[in-house]
Amino acid sequence: MKLTEYDISHPYKATVVKSERITDESTDEVRHIVLNIADATFHFVEGQSVGVLVPGPHEFGNEYHMRLYSIASSRQGEGSNMTEISICVRRCFYIDEVSGERFPGVASNFLCDRKPGDTVQLTGPYGRQFLPPRDNTANMLMIGVGTGIAPFRAFIKHIYEERKEWKGQVRLFYGARTGMDLLYMNDKNADLSLYYDKETFKAFEALSPRPAFDEPEQVEQSIKEHAQEVWTLVKDPKTYVYVSGLSRLEGRLDKTLSEMAGGEEQWKDLKKEMAANGRWSTLFYD
Repeated sequence: MKLTEYDISHPYKATVVKSERITDESTDEVRHIVLNIADATFHFVEGQSVGVLVPGPHEFGNEYHMRLYSIASSRQGEGSNMTEISICVRRCFYIDEVSGERFPGVASNFLCDRKPGDTVQLTGPYGRQFLPPRDNTANMLMIGVGTGIAPFRAFIKHIYEERKEWKGQVRLFYGARTGMDLLYMNDKNADLSLYYDKETFKAFEALSPRPAFDEPEQVEQSIKEHAQEVWTLVKDPKTYVYVSGLSRLEGRLDKTLSEMAGGEEQWKDLKKEMAANGRWSTLFYD
């Protein structure tokens, strides 16, 4: 679905409550931003996204520039405050392929520059296809890179803090360039480390072998190292698989799982079946 196809006619007014950098100064700037939406009509569940409207004017005479961000809070709200949500924002820059000039990402820089008390216009929430299972005996296999961890933070908080008695196995495979890029699992913010000792929860971290050369994180290598466990989960009809992050992850993951399945066609057929049964969900961005 293209951004132009989203309804942005009834935006919500949100106020920045907190904007906290959760990566070290030595690496890319990523901020955990808490927003207060004092509107009783705003409701969301884990896995949904909000649209951020950046006021213009912009290219082609557009009044707003819109960008989607996954909500990183559970349905009870950030810190159990139902009027607040959080999003995870990486300050982005883009290189013009022709001129080589460096340009700031419109939405990410707008958000990273907001201070507590500033207002932001939000639309949505959007998406209901990326939801945690209702059955607390179901297994969850979550695979993500970069800010793709945001919906998984929401999932984990929901099933362990709000559902409490989760009996299924929960596995998180998460990739980043460096240890400080392991968002919500680093020295700046370690939300997810609270769940490492849970009987049902395990997290597997994967870093880039050469971050200085901008080589991608090796989340698929981590999956290969735990191939037997991963494949047992994938084949289990009670397992729901969620993949979130940069779109480049999709092809790499398909290749890895094709090897486990015994071939591309075998994996293609299984993935199609899982998707039809609601057991395979993806949330990719460029």
